Amino acid sequence: MSLIRVDNMVKHFPVRGGVLNRIVGKVHAVNGVSFRIDEGEVLGVVGESGCGKSTLGKLIIRLIESTSGEVHYDGTEITHLGHNDMLPFRRRMQIVFQDPYSSLNPRLTVNALLKEAIVFHSIVPPSEVESHIDKLMAKVGLRPDQKNRFPHEFSGGQRQRIGIARALALNPDFIVADEPVSALDVSIQAQVLNLMMDLKDELGLTLLFISHDLKVIEHFCDRVLVMYLGYVVEEMNCLDIHGEARHPYTQALLGANPVNDPDEDRELTVLEGDVPSPFSPPKGCPFVTRCPLVESRCHEEMPPLVEKTKGHRVACWAVE
Repeated sequence: MSLIRVDNMVKHFPVRGGVLNRIVGKVHAVNGVSFRIDEGEVLGVVGESGCGKSTLGKLIIRLIESTSGEVHYDGTEITHLGHNDMLPFRRRMQIVFQDPYSSLNPRLTVNALLKEAIVFHSIVPPSEVESHIDKLMAKVGLRPDQKNRFPHEFSGGQRQRIGIARALALNPDFIVADEPVSALDVSIQAQVLNLMMDLKDELGLTLLFISHDLKVIEHFCDRVLVMYLGYVVEEMNCLDIHGEARHPYTQALLGANPVNDPDEDRELTVLEGDVPSPFSPPKGCPFVTRCPLVESRCHEEMPPLVEKTKGHRVACWAVE
């Protein structure tokens, strides 16, 4: 059963300029994205910086409002709910931000950070708040006696663990993990990823895992969405990612990945040109300016995202 269903999600940010500060254009951040996430599943979203990954995650949990489109959470359409009606869903949907340095209030202790949401949503009786915080600290691998410290007294990996504890504080069903390890040292990344995998299994969480690293996506996720310039260009099972990837952009991402065997002789895939500006995207296929398989109709028509095999969708005219 699908816990999350996103239908034709669009987000355009207005650009203002001139003497009168009028709207002179718009940034096409997310363009008609549709997908589903089943209960207990981890869906990965991968793509270059600026492709709309983080914006998509924030749209799902309504940290920002969409231009158009719908989000269905556990069968309820939540895109147009008012503040009071949205509160129960706010508790069930949480986010772990990319940067543990800027996502924690430096003026509050960890205890105050966690207590704020727990008390607001009445997760436990007032007499049990402190013990609930102690359990959260232990669950993410921190000592309960560290809860009275400020964020600057922790390392980067510990701060990200605090961010995970804050997301878990309200006993959510669904978590958006927005590049949760990209700001950490490689040695710490594995620890945080293993922690999230253990918590996912222990608590039965559903996750949207955003990353620019296909190696991490392949290791952590069940399915993957490949995004380019605000569009989903391919969706597939992570088990099939090497043998079944068919979109030229996905193949280029795989070709740019480091190899496990340093003696393996493999030609590096390098795409020519730059990513077009989301302020003025190209007509037709968004990948047309860099695609090695470009055809004449690619310049005129946007290829639809269609299912080629069961569970595998591709948006490319050249893929038959």
